[in-house]
Amino acid sequence: MTKNSFDIAIIGSGLGGLIAGAKLSKEGKKVCMIEQHSIVGGCATTFKRKDYTMEVGLHELDGLDKNDFKKEIFDDLKISENIEFLKIPEFYRFKNENVDIVVPDGINEATKVLINRFPIEAKGIKKYFKVINNIHKEIKKLPLQKWKQILLLPFFPIFFPYLSNSSSRFAKFASLTNPLFLLLHPNLIFWNYRDIGSFLDSIIKDEELKLVLLANIQYYHDDPYTMSLIYYSAAQASYYNGGGHFIKGGSQKLSDYLAKIIVDNGGQILKQQIATQILMHNNKAVGVKYQKTNDKDISNEVYANITIANCAIPNVMNMLPNKNQIKLKQHIKNLKNSCSLISIYIGFKRDIKELGSKHYSTFFFDKSVKTQKDMLSNHKGDIKNRNYVFVDYSQINSGLTTKDKTFGVVCTVDYIEDWDNLSKEQYNNKKEAIAQIFIDKLEKKFAGIKKEIECYEVGTSKTIMRYTLNPGGSPYGYAQIPEQSGLFRAPNKSVVKNLYFASAWTNPGGGFTGAILSGWFCANQILK
Repeated sequence: MTKNSFDIAIIGSGLGGLIAGAKLSKEGKKVCMIEQHSIVGGCATTFKRKDYTMEVGLHELDGLDKNDFKKEIFDDLKISENIEFLKIPEFYRFKNENVDIVVPDGINEATKVLINRFPIEAKGIKKYFKVINNIHKEIKKLPLQKWKQILLLPFFPIFFPYLSNSSSRFAKFASLTNPLFLLLHPNLIFWNYRDIGSFLDSIIKDEELKLVLLANIQYYHDDPYTMSLIYYSAAQASYYNGGGHFIKGGSQKLSDYLAKIIVDNGGQILKQQIATQILMHNNKAVGVKYQKTNDKDISNEVYANITIANCAIPNVMNMLPNKNQIKLKQHIKNLKNSCSLISIYIGFKRDIKELGSKHYSTFFFDKSVKTQKDMLSNHKGDIKNRNYVFVDYSQINSGLTTKDKTFGVVCTVDYIEDWDNLSKEQYNNKKEAIAQIFIDKLEKKFAGIKKEIECYEVGTSKTIMRYTLNPGGSPYGYAQIPEQSGLFRAPNKSVVKNLYFASAWTNPGGGFTGAILSGWFCANQILK
């Protein structure tokens, strides 16, 4: 093997790529990772401003209980032995003009709190938790191999009743694949609770209770009526079962640890190098052509038996020869991207608990949002009225700043089209105006907080696109709508031979957990 020849070449160093690279390195594969940024991690990174380590993307990581999907991964890579995870005090606080409620983690505890506040909806609340928790359990029992899933089709509603009930497209697919399916399960064709919005409407009447249950939807998507019930249930039930956690010192700690596994096992990480072409020979991916991010005069090549695209799948198109582009395009041409996020990172020069901040994450909903049908229009409407979350990292020993100071983040849904056709000056002015809008909102919630601000930064969808190269600045990849989730998510193995995907854009999806699982699934497919 020559010095530029590897077993595995990985384009990008987000969590999906890092998990895949770490696992493959641990199993004896020689890995070369190519990253266009000066640090690894993608959205799992931090940056410094004055006395503050500013966390880019992690609010809280779900699960980490004995039934968590990630447990096997964390044990195998010894993540929990090397990274300190801090338990978040509660799931979240929800507040609008009528309701102010703290939702705890733990299904029993959350059920009691919600029934106490909405006693008439006791039956619907119990049904909600029963369904999302059982979907979560059934997903874990699913075989990863598609051929095994197909063999299970006639018996799917027997072994996976909640998953079956959550996908009308599954029923259609199964009936076309196996004509006996509808004879065995004739009622399945009428079951169509594919999205969380429709499901909630079917079991609950109180609109404010629905908003409480959907408080953190921006962690996944922007519209409950197009949000996959299956994906929502898997993630939300994991929060309820295992709680939320933060990585002490910030998510960069996890990214750096995974990178160290790759290097310690003889791999290389090439930073500030951008991949420009996937090298092909005999219709197989055989390596990657790359160049310096800021100096495009000199190109280099690495050769590998397997290439993993940790970058966005749409970006892979431009790296392939024309005939392979056409083949891949047929599989992704109709897929829709998710929304993006805008974050205002704030360093406070004192402990803001003294100003009345009592909770780790508080979701503030605007008075214009009366029902879940108003949520999408709120996200796409005037930024002044947009729902948002405020995360106060001082509620835990985060390690992001000194104990006498506080780091906090305001975060809300964003779209790249909101920033189209702006000059650099207009862009900066708009960012500043948005920062002041939300700082003023915080001042109304916590009197005196504005004067305690020492520094702040604004990250938009354009910022995410700049540092991750994700089209539209989407941190979640393809939107988690029913026809793009679960069995219908883009697979880890591409249609191009020896080319794999490991990112938010592929199976199972976005978020920290989604990216971690994607990398793990990808690595294990390669190893098998």
